[in-house]
Order: sequence, then C-alpha cells, then structure tokens
Amino acid sequence: MTRPRTVALIVAAGQGHRMGSTPKQFLPLGGKAVVAHSYAAFAAHARIDDVIVLIADGQQQALHDTLGDVRFVIGGVLRRDSARIGLDTLAGEAPARVLIHDAARPFVPAAVIDSLLDALDHHDGAIPALPVADTLARVEDLLGETVPRDGLVRVQTPQAFRYDAIRAAHHAWPDDEDATDDAQMVRRHGGTVAVVAGDAMLDKLTYPADLAAAEKRLAGGRTRSASGYDVHRLVDGEELWLGGVLIPHDKGLSGHSDADVVLHAITDAVLGTIAAGDIGMHFPPSDPKWRGAASDQFLAHAAGLVAAQGGTIDFVDVTLICEAPKIGPHREAIRARIADILALAPDQVSFKATTTERLGFTGRGEGIAAHAIATVRLP
Repeated sequence: MTRPRTVALIVAAGQGHRMGSTPKQFLPLGGKAVVAHSYAAFAAHARIDDVIVLIADGQQQALHDTLGDVRFVIGGVLRRDSARIGLDTLAGEAPARVLIHDAARPFVPAAVIDSLLDALDHHDGAIPALPVADTLARVEDLLGETVPRDGLVRVQTPQAFRYDAIRAAHHAWPDDEDATDDAQMVRRHGGTVAVVAGDAMLDKLTYPADLAAAEKRLAGGRTRSASGYDVHRLVDGEELWLGGVLIPHDKGLSGHSDADVVLHAITDAVLGTIAAGDIGMHFPPSDPKWRGAASDQFLAHAAGLVAAQGGTIDFVDVTLICEAPKIGPHREAIRARIADILALAPDQVSFKATTTERLGFTGRGEGIAAHAIATVRLP
C-alpha cells in the first residue's frame, strides 16, 4: 500500500516583537534559531515528505541564515492568511495530508506527529491538546465565581488535516471573521476533528520568560556524548563525497548510498546520543530507496530525532583517516557543510584529518575511515 503523501507547513511569518526587535521565530534557542528546532523535527520524521516554511516578505535572509536553502513561501498579514497561502501553494501537488504548525512551538515530539497522522484514518483533522489544570476565573470577577474546567483543554499545534478538507474550510471562511485555529475552521465547515494527547514540550513561546524557560530546560537537562565510526573501500569509477562535499580524486568510496564516511560516522554518533540505534536500522542497505542517496539526509534525520526529544546538538568532532587525497584544501568547506546540515555555528564543528603512516588498509590506500563524537543536551 502506498503511504499518503504528507507535507508540514510551519507558519513563521509573525512580526511580533514581545521579545525584542527580532521576531521570536528567529531568536536563538539552544544554539540555533527557534524555528530550526521544529523544522528539524518535521524534516526527520519518516512519515513527512516535505516541509515548507511560511515567512513574511523581508525575512528571506533571516531564514537562509537559519536553515540554509529550504523551501519557503511568503505568507500573509494574518496567521490564517499564511496558512491558506501555504495550502494553495500545494494545490498542484495535492498531498493527501498536511500538518500546520506554529514556529513559536520549537519542540515537536515524534510521538505526537504519529498520533495526529494515525487519527486522520478516521477524521478530517486532528489536534493535540492538554487538560487545563489551573483554576480559571474571569478577570472582572477574579474573586467570585470560577469557570468550570470540565471539558476544557489547551489546544496546541501541529494540527493535522486531510488536505482537501482543510483547504476547502479555509476558502469557505468569511473574510471579515478572524480565526486563530485551523481545526475551528474544519469543524465549522462540517468536518470531524479528533483530539489526541498533547505534550508540555509543545508549549508556545510568547513572552521573554517563555524563551528563558525553554533555554533553562535545555541547559538544565542531560548532557550526552556518543561516538560513531564508519569505513568504506576506495574503488575506481565512483565519486568521492566527504562531509557532504564532492572531492576531486581518481577514486571514490563504494557503498549503497554515496558512501560518505564522514556523514555516516556523525550520523551514528548523533543517533547514539539518544540510543536510537545506528544508521543501518534507519536506512537499511537492503532498501533500494537509498541506493546512491545523498548522506546529508541521513544526518538531518538523526538531528531531527534529537530535536523531536526537545534536545539540541552542542558540538561535533570528526577525525578523517586516509593517506589521500589531501584534505587541507577542503577542510573549511567540509566543516561549513556539516554545520549547515546540523544548523550549527561553524565553531560548533571540529574537523580534522590524519594518516596511519601507511599502515593498515587506510595506509595502503584501500579505504577511508572516519571517527566522530557528538555531544547533545536533552531536557
């Protein structure tokens, strides 16, 4: 059975300045911009095929500085305008399902995404929600009668929908009536919406204290380090990819994918920090889908799994082991490419090369090896 095509829309067109002159989606959190966290979580999820970021005109450079060359669309003035524009952009692709997410909610657990998509088997939409635990009272009657909490929930994003249902609901919504919740529009249009268990990790960043709390959650959590190692044979007739950079050489590395030992070693190191197995478990060489695949998607997937747990990658250190080619001329390009894939600053990536003094298979020029260590912070 063919899996339904699913696209995630991240609404990041806000211009609000409650946290200062920079829109909150581009503020730093755990070493990278707020929007980079949710983007990584969606990009890494196995059931999501594409991610589009909705930004305001004038934010193109900020987005590029944050995420590199990713797919984006210029949104509208209101949130619902941006969501509608994103949905209309997909009209020619006609995906089966879409998720709509607020960029100000940086941490997106993979389990919530799974629950939302599962619910679409029987409903037009699905939302994550948490029960209200605090006492509720109206401001004008603060010491008087309280508001009953029974049946009340805190609605979160991402929200998931069947594409045709949510697009029709958006276009049927009156122009003179505001809507801050996409599920509200689907229900008004006659669709069914399921409620799945939300997660406190999905809390929205609205005020400076929220950002500080998110930073504290990351800083005060667990620090983990793990290593990764990979080796591939050098053969004639193959391209040589190292660290996501094509290196001129008379031989290349042999493997099911592009055989990039640098990115493979880092991927295993990142997966190791969250005890998520190894690269072969996520991208089995027996699957023809990954034949010749670029390894940057493997590393992005591993980084997304860390982000889905509310974690952030602090530092990556790599040692490449080979006699040839000379790595010095390509060192900074490789370092920059690794930083770009992981949405890290260049000084969070260390890349070194060494030889084995002509000893062993690397010394004889039969192959290239790489060893990597990754350090992450988890809540």
